[in-house]
Amino acid sequence: MCGILGVINSQLDNTKLNLIAHRGPDSYGINSFKVNTHNLIFGHRRLAIVDLSQTGHQPMMSDCKDYVLIFNGEIYNHLDLRKKIKNKKFKGNSDTETILYYLIEFGIESVKDFNGIYAFSFLDVKKQKMHIVRDQFGVKPIYYSSNNNEFIFASEIRPILNKENGVIDKNNLATLLRLRYLPSPLTLHKSIKKLKPGHFLTIDLENKEFTILEKSFIQKLPKTIYPSKEKALFEYSSYIDQAIKRQLMSDVEVGILLSGGVDSAVVAAIAQKHSTQKLKAFTIGFEGMYEEDEINDAKETANILGLDHYTTKINFTNFLSIFKETTRIIEEPLATTSIIPMYYLSKLASKYVKVVLTGQGADEPLGGYQRYQGELISQKYPKSLFKAGKILVDNLHLKDERIIRAVNSLGEKDDVKRFLNIYTIFNQIEIKKLLNLNDTKSLELISYYYKALNCEEKDNSVERMMAIDVRMNLSDDLLLYTDKITMNFGLECRVPMLDLNLINYIESLPSNYRVLRKQTKIIHKHFANTILPQEIINRKKKGFQSPTNFWFKKHNNQIKEMLSSSSSFTKLFNINEVNIILNQHLKGYNKEKQIFLLLSVYYWLDNL
Repeated sequence: MCGILGVINSQLDNTKLNLIAHRGPDSYGINSFKVNTHNLIFGHRRLAIVDLSQTGHQPMMSDCKDYVLIFNGEIYNHLDLRKKIKNKKFKGNSDTETILYYLIEFGIESVKDFNGIYAFSFLDVKKQKMHIVRDQFGVKPIYYSSNNNEFIFASEIRPILNKENGVIDKNNLATLLRLRYLPSPLTLHKSIKKLKPGHFLTIDLENKEFTILEKSFIQKLPKTIYPSKEKALFEYSSYIDQAIKRQLMSDVEVGILLSGGVDSAVVAAIAQKHSTQKLKAFTIGFEGMYEEDEINDAKETANILGLDHYTTKINFTNFLSIFKETTRIIEEPLATTSIIPMYYLSKLASKYVKVVLTGQGADEPLGGYQRYQGELISQKYPKSLFKAGKILVDNLHLKDERIIRAVNSLGEKDDVKRFLNIYTIFNQIEIKKLLNLNDTKSLELISYYYKALNCEEKDNSVERMMAIDVRMNLSDDLLLYTDKITMNFGLECRVPMLDLNLINYIESLPSNYRVLRKQTKIIHKHFANTILPQEIINRKKKGFQSPTNFWFKKHNNQIKEMLSSSSSFTKLFNINEVNIILNQHLKGYNKEKQIFLLLSVYYWLDNL
């Protein structure tokens, strides 16, 4: 796991590379190359996990000097890929060396064979082409900017950012408010983009003016199979066991981010089974009596599974004091309240290990969220009934955000429009009042993934929604902040639930093997029953989040004062409308996500 940075016809030195030193504190390398009339420089910061020797050093050049690779991530099936490469005697055991020669032999399209988490650049000097690639589920981010025949890309925004490309895109800000995160390729900077998950850019260097082509290698959704429930459970057990076993690939110690829930417990149980030593597990909690605190549940899980357990607690003072820092680290505002506890959890884990496994990524493909229940309801009843319900809810002035979002979406016949309605944090009327703008991009972004995945081939709309969530919401929200925060502490976070083979199998199963009314993650829980005791499986789902609902009421005036006193914030936002949202929260309307996002934008502006 590392940080990568590269430029075409621009400057790159240690000062710029050191901006991502936290991603790779173990070593670094910079090399220059001439391709046609273009000057290229590749920089790399290494966090040594697999093959700790110099044979894993990057930038890595082929023996013939015609190919160069800088790579961030892990390829868990690299030993299987290595067997397919003919007539090559490898110098070391690193997956970097494997994929360098795999790409040489089979071409850039062979990236579809990689089972792992990655962002990399591959330079083909012979064909005068440079490729930039992001993994299928977007676990590893990569940003780029192009201007005046100069090109720069990096694992993070800060080495790219300058006065020319740092201009705020207010239209993208409107999309951020709508969705609570910015899907790729958008950022809040007009001239900086994120590469989409499952895509690669090819920069053609044959001519004086280079050209850029984007191509997708997203796999379309698999055809549905109909195994017996017994066979499905057996096959699921095999896929998940192999996924977690694969992701223990490491020459350093591996730990577990442990919540009180089933997902991380399953990962921990299988990881411990395949480990020769007692695994370390890490849990975050909150001072005071909050239902979000999972320490006691996690402690019980750790005791049952025989893990070494480490914990820490935070309070609201910690929460506000670290908010600015987490926004700086993530580089993009988000409305996800679990960012703050993830900061402390990563800080804790990094004191003991360099790699952790997490249960993240189970809810989206297996139907773990409440919105999937709403989607099942939308299929059962006529849309006219929901439209009548919306009128009733509007008149009742209900305060439950989930009910409000549900009634705003369930009456919509069009899948993409309905999905957008259920994702919406700020609606169009609120965005117009806050920014004097409308969101014009969200619908198109969701539609892109809907078409790319060939969602029309799936009979059940809940399957379509889950598939989009895996590639879109998950990658640029939860996985984005997880990568940025863990790597800030030189910590690699792996997500075995997003193993490529496992996801392909899950998405081939009928939806009723995954989610039904009042039943979530069905096959996953059936499997959990075979390896975990009932006291873990039957716990109430809490989710990994902060007690921000309470905190934002208690400290409402303090937040108002902060937002109102910022000139950069008030230039963008109508502060009277912001205060209305804060007042609504005091009156019992749960606006914690909206307030969290506004605070996140406030601190993001403060970091510019």
